[in-house]
Amino acid sequence: MATLILGLVTFLGMHSVRIFADDWRTAQRARYGEKAWKLGYTLISLVGFGLIIWGFGMARNDPLVLWSPPVAMRHIASLLTLISFVLLAATYVPRNGIKARLHHPMVLGVTVWAFAHLLANGTLADVILFGSFLVWAKLSYLAARKRDRMAGTRYPAGTMGGTIAAVAAGGVAWMLFAFWLHGLLIGVNPL
Repeated sequence: MATLILGLVTFLGMHSVRIFADDWRTAQRARYGEKAWKLGYTLISLVGFGLIIWGFGMARNDPLVLWSPPVAMRHIASLLTLISFVLLAATYVPRNGIKARLHHPMVLGVTVWAFAHLLANGTLADVILFGSFLVWAKLSYLAARKRDRMAGTRYPAGTMGGTIAAVAAGGVAWMLFAFWLHGLLIGVNPL
């Protein structure tokens, strides 16, 4: 469990710099340059991500079950992860109404993803992993909205075509992951 927690602290800690120390982040980027900052950010994040994967894998070998969710929760989680994938796609598809309305769909997608996994899984490792991501995503979203308000950020209006493309891309990505990649990469077939 310690490896999982160390990975979460490393990965989410790096991703929380903008939430808790945005001025420091700006100073470091100016001091070392954009490329060096991004390289360091990426390397630390990858180390954290690797520790999360390793630590979660070890925790799954000897799980501490806190509760056993009903089978229906897997189906609810599947539906919620579909929404999460659409939100993730909306982050990258230009001029879609989802991003125009929500402004930061990626962290909202992480929020929905984490909540869905908390519904469907009941081990201590699941609570630590997905609960940590849920708290981080909520804090990240609130911080991003605050930055938007302070900067007077305006998002371009979405178009029907962009919105349909975001929903379609998210749906296709969800199908690939739910029906094939989740089992291949995670070892659990959600459907």
